[in-house]
Amino acid sequence: MGIVSRGFGGRRSSRAVNLPPGQYLVEDFPVLSAGPTPLVNLGSWTFTVRSETGEAQEWNWAQFLALPHESITVDLHCVTKWSKLGTAWEGVSLDTLLSDVASSAEFVLVSAYGGYTTNLPLEDLLDGKAWVADRYDGEALSPEHGGPARLLVPHLYLWKSAKWVRDIQLLNNDEPGFWESVGYHNYGDPWREQRYWGD
Repeated sequence: MGIVSRGFGGRRSSRAVNLPPGQYLVEDFPVLSAGPTPLVNLGSWTFTVRSETGEAQEWNWAQFLALPHESITVDLHCVTKWSKLGTAWEGVSLDTLLSDVASSAEFVLVSAYGGYTTNLPLEDLLDGKAWVADRYDGEALSPEHGGPARLLVPHLYLWKSAKWVRDIQLLNNDEPGFWESVGYHNYGDPWREQRYWGD
């Protein structure tokens, strides 16, 4: 009798696909969060973009759903080393959400229901690189995966794609978010393995 049971395949080989260094493939969609899952009431949900001067644009849920949505198929890479390929989302491009915002800011701080924050350079949200997603795999986005809406920035490690997103503040100076302030890399490029400070 063998040590490995029949039918056990283990982790899928990453040699057949192009994965960032140190990553392995998963079929499921692991759920990792910095705290408890907030249950956000759609009747009180808002999403706000606030410029560095304090000028704000805000959408309620009905207004957000009325914005032009795009279908997006992207690969996801988690700092905990799993990758999930070909994930299907629907959401509103940050190009759309920021189109009427006058700003000279270079950074953003993203805030979520539940208190989570993460920081990014503004350029990483523009030119078709980021969305606020409200649907996954043809269904409304479930709370454990960030519903009703989450940021989706697939070219960076997944912690940058804040779940339960509620606010994007444009800043002149970079301000570390939750994980960045406790040792995670400030940028988080999976292709350069920027997991922690010093990477």
